[in-house]
Amino acid sequence: MPQTLGAHNPRVAAVADLLTKRGRDDRGGAFAFEGATLLDEAARSDVAIRELYVTQAAYDQTALARRLDAGGIPTYVVAERTFAKISGVETPSGILAVADRRLCRLDEAFATPGIVLVLADIGDPGNVGTLLRSAEAFGVAGVVVGNLAADPFQPKVVRAAMGAIFRLTIAVAEPGDFAAAARRAGARVVGLSAGAVPLERSTQPGRLALIVGHERHGLGRWESVCDRLAGIAMTGPAESLNAAVAGSIALYEWSRRPA
Repeated sequence: MPQTLGAHNPRVAAVADLLTKRGRDDRGGAFAFEGATLLDEAARSDVAIRELYVTQAAYDQTALARRLDAGGIPTYVVAERTFAKISGVETPSGILAVADRRLCRLDEAFATPGIVLVLADIGDPGNVGTLLRSAEAFGVAGVVVGNLAADPFQPKVVRAAMGAIFRLTIAVAEPGDFAAAARRAGARVVGLSAGAVPLERSTQPGRLALIVGHERHGLGRWESVCDRLAGIAMTGPAESLNAAVAGSIALYEWSRRPA
């Protein structure tokens, strides 16, 4: 049976800290995700749940929460007002899980054949999460997130990724270390850049690492590690595309080409 926690229980404060990167780092890389849908995605992806926090209504309505409780996962019931303190959304779902983040070494991101997607210091969590979702959809081998980008395990990124965060091979790196890993793997590094040779006229290297830059600031410090640049041809008057849209188009284009 779940344990009931009061609003001032230290566990509540500790879970609320997971809304911040510092709090996640202080708790050894733990992160929180909210909602029955993501909980189901985590269970299907064999994610080990550390703890589960629920309102009584959510516990009664969510069979998976009751199964996890019965299976020995520490489960805590809190009042709706208390749950709002640990939730990262305006309309809390009443169910929140804590798990360990899965980060790999750089070389692991290049360990299997296929495209490696690089998110070059993209600060918007919605863009990062959408690109992670596209990365899974188009079968990338691994993802490298710039060390100045939005934390891939922050709540907004996790929600936008729609479960992809649980299954992708993800590393965090700065440009120099990434470039060294790409060389060891024999990968050519292509950066997306407005005005460059369009994708449809650009030959794909045998092993590709695709860098998607910031919507306004471009590739920035990551441009120096690119072997070449590629762009997306546009017929309308727009000057540029949203980073998530541009990256998703490029992944679609190159994922359907033979390696």
